[in-house]
Amino acid sequence: MSENKVVTPEEANILMKEGFAYLDVRDQVEFEQGHPAGSYNVPLVLQTDFGPEPNDTFVDTVKRHFALDSNVIVGCATGMRSAKAVKMLLDAGYTNLLELKVGFNGARDPFGQKTPGWRDSGLPVETGQPDGRSYEALNDEE
Repeated sequence: MSENKVVTPEEANILMKEGFAYLDVRDQVEFEQGHPAGSYNVPLVLQTDFGPEPNDTFVDTVKRHFALDSNVIVGCATGMRSAKAVKMLLDAGYTNLLELKVGFNGARDPFGQKTPGWRDSGLPVETGQPDGRSYEALNDEE
């Protein structure tokens, strides 16, 4: 698979009920404030005392928890980070990735029209850092 396959929030919700995992690549604060119910958090970018920095262990952390042939939907806030994350994971050998291009918050097209994301589509949202699915939990497991 060499290109991003894109799904809508509604399609992602159905696929999650069928066994797809949702990988949220937003930072830990964004994830804590609200994320698709049942999602996992592995940030593509970490917030540090010196500002945002790439998460050098992103691919390795994902590999520890998801096999290369796992069915995974990748999402972020508006589709920018998820596109980068999908490319990195495809390059690492993942074969069954889908991207929630409009993300959690939604995205705007070149004409400024907003397409609703997960949150504004009325789909299940949870807050906090869920046991076993937060970045802290996923990053601590070696």
